[in-house]
Amino acid sequence: MIGKLTGVVEMRGADHVLLDVRGVGYIVHVSERTLMALPGRGEVAALYTELVVREDLMQLFGFPTLLEKEWHRVLTSVQGVGAKASMAILGALGPDGVSRAIALGDAAALRRAPGVGPKLALRIANELKDKAPALMAVVESAPATPAAVGQEPAPAMPAAPPPPVMPAASNAVSEAMSALANLGYAPSDAARAVAEAQAHAPEAETPALIRDALRRLAPKG
Repeated sequence: MIGKLTGVVEMRGADHVLLDVRGVGYIVHVSERTLMALPGRGEVAALYTELVVREDLMQLFGFPTLLEKEWHRVLTSVQGVGAKASMAILGALGPDGVSRAIALGDAAALRRAPGVGPKLALRIANELKDKAPALMAVVESAPATPAAVGQEPAPAMPAAPPPPVMPAASNAVSEAMSALANLGYAPSDAARAVAEAQAHAPEAETPALIRDALRRLAPKG
């Protein structure tokens, strides 16, 4: 199983890139969001990958983080959601946006992805609502750059840029989820409240996120 590739970007297509990994070219399908974030031709890129094997087809799908790869796995577990639909959803919303949409049961947000109709969006929101809390509590991993994993590129490759600093919001969500769990709130309730709080203030730090979530969880008098 191919789990990660690091190589030079040889070509960029509409929905894929060709990575030259020490002389071997790999076509890796990516979301529009990932494609836009990748470096230009001749530069080093790294992607976590998922290999899909069918009777008549083998395809590699690439993701900048392990969290996004996990969301792809979870999304494709829903009947009617293939790799193409999953990549469209992740491209439209990103992993954090998918987490919020599913935690809130916001099928309308999922419909922003090309090719996702109202029935499929509702099915995704309903079937995955219990899985969102666990993924929201995951601290986002560093991007799959060579520098991030301590892997040196081949001598002929240009040096990779340092990995970008991950936004504090990713840690704040996981820390808020953990705090609410310690207070005894059910994972689904905590996920919904944190998602609503983060949607209201995307840059909120942990204490503010917890306070806002607690207000939303308080019994309505």
